[in-house]
Amino acid sequence: MPEIEFELRDEFVELHQLLKLTGLADSGGMGKMLVSNGEVTVDGQPESRKTAKIRANQVVECLGTRIIVRNSNQ
Repeated sequence: MPEIEFELRDEFVELHQLLKLTGLADSGGMGKMLVSNGEVTVDGQPESRKTAKIRANQVVECLGTRIIVRNSNQ
C-alpha cells in the first residue's frame, strides 16, 4: 500500500481537507464525498464524519493509500 507522510502545521486538520491536501481528492467537496461513500478509515476504523479532526500520529486510509500524520517538528 502506498504511503504519504503529511506534516501537520496546526493542532489538527479536518478529514476532508487532509484528503484534498494530500492529493487523494481534487477538492474538499470530493473529500467529503469519499468520506460519505465509506471510502475512508482512521486508525483502522470507518470514519463517516467529514470534518473529523485528524491529529498527529493518526493514520488515515483512503483509496488504497495510507496517510501518516506527523507533527511538523517530528
